[in-house]
Amino acid sequence: MTAELVLKYFPKLSAEQKSQFFALEALYQDWNTKINVVSRKDIDELYLRHVLHSCGIAKIQAFKAGAEILDVGTGGGFPGIPLAILFPEAHFTLVDSIEKKIKVVQEVVSGLGLSNVTVINGRVEEMDGSFDFIVSRAVAAMPTFVRWVRGRIKKESVHERRNGILYLKGGDLSKELKDYRNAEIFELSDYFEEAFFETKKVVYLPLKYRP
Repeated sequence: MTAELVLKYFPKLSAEQKSQFFALEALYQDWNTKINVVSRKDIDELYLRHVLHSCGIAKIQAFKAGAEILDVGTGGGFPGIPLAILFPEAHFTLVDSIEKKIKVVQEVVSGLGLSNVTVINGRVEEMDGSFDFIVSRAVAAMPTFVRWVRGRIKKESVHERRNGILYLKGGDLSKELKDYRNAEIFELSDYFEEAFFETKKVVYLPLKYRP
């Protein structure tokens, strides 16, 4: 699958955005031969398993100009890099504690010419600053993740949806989310027709949750 898969669901991209999405494959294939951050199976299905999956968050929440978004445990740059392409007027901070992964992320960001991305090698618990939304792809169970990012979400919301967490997860989440009564679950199969998304979800947890 190619970047055409992204254009199928996001047809109104600018020429620059299209160019950036098409450039992702060569950049990741090149860097993955030097520093392995994506499995071989996944690199062959990069646009399905990583790029479009990351873009699923955009189907739930569009980020306004000036919005500050934090991607925790970004790994090879997901979901932060695809979202940064989709929302060039928002700012994305991508953080991961593994230095080799952050090196690849920095090189991909540079290769794409993304000026709205800051890359940090470190732990979110040790960071300063606050953000409109925090995004991530299944780096920990929700109670653990909430503990990691406590105090990192801005109190004042500028979007229609209250500030909070947008989390890409899969499978049965009933046990994991039983204490979060304000959590909303969005099935990505409602937005994307590929079989890969049958069990994939976006979990939205607003700032004022009540565990």
